[in-house]
Amino acid sequence: MEHKKQIAKSASSADGGQGYHIPVMLTEAVDGLNIKPGGVYVDCTFGGGGHSREILKRLNADGKLFAFDQDPDAKRNLPDDERIVFVPHNFRYISRFLKLHKADKVDGVLADLGVSSHQFDEPERGFSTRFDGPLDMRMDPSQSKTAALILQTFSQEQLHKLFEQYGEVTNSKTLAATIVEQRKHNPLQTIVQLKQALQAVVKGNPNKYFAQVFQALRIEVNDELQVLKELLEQLPEVLKEGGRASVISFHSLEDRLVKNFFKQGSLEAEVYNPFSRDERPQVFKVITKKPIEPGAEEQKQNPRSRSARLRVAEKLQMNPNHVDG
Repeated sequence: MEHKKQIAKSASSADGGQGYHIPVMLTEAVDGLNIKPGGVYVDCTFGGGGHSREILKRLNADGKLFAFDQDPDAKRNLPDDERIVFVPHNFRYISRFLKLHKADKVDGVLADLGVSSHQFDEPERGFSTRFDGPLDMRMDPSQSKTAALILQTFSQEQLHKLFEQYGEVTNSKTLAATIVEQRKHNPLQTIVQLKQALQAVVKGNPNKYFAQVFQALRIEVNDELQVLKELLEQLPEVLKEGGRASVISFHSLEDRLVKNFFKQGSLEAEVYNPFSRDERPQVFKVITKKPIEPGAEEQKQNPRSRSARLRVAEKLQMNPNHVDG
């Protein structure tokens, strides 16, 4: 009876953590998991706990949820519920920690790849162009690489590629050259210092321009694309047959990785060989033929959701002759 009270308590606190982060496409993302009441699930990006609470509401007393988050601030949002196991690490280590907790295979994995509202709204974290603060941008404050360190130490060519590839900044070459020149005289340690140093090269809407610059720096600081690749590559291993992955991305680089991986079951591009009859076995059934986008009402209530794209895939049953390593 006590256990059932615990479940009710967790479910009733569905608004907990809302001040920390508004979960994007809450219902759609969790619906995509096709929750089994007694199943085992993973929330890769716990944040304010919104998606986790929705999963817990749909689980019975036998269900279990593993919640990953490398940001120590997120732990404050944990519901008082014995069915949840908090893992204070990056989700790139999903397989390792599931094995550690004797849960090799799970029924579903959810990942909301966006920066939390809390991280954007804390000036000292350095994620937002709206405030002054240190050029930090670390999701895990214990790591050493910051945005300021990148601006001070990357070569002009490295900065050029960084802003071109991760921020899709139109004048990335000029931007890189300007940073290298400016850092000889300016510290480039704070958001205001960087914005002032770059005023002469801003193209188009300044808000959009700096958003692209900050996106590129944030991706590099947190190794975001490599982390996503490592998660995707582990999904076939950690998901049970029939298990689902529900992934919310916020820019085209992430969305393309998710789309291609769900389609191909691999990050390696398939090489066409006209003399071979072998076909790569399908690993996933794509549930979302096109990505799901937030509705007009959600975008109005939460403008940060506008760029979100949700893709869902289900792990197929393996060929009985196939040996799963």
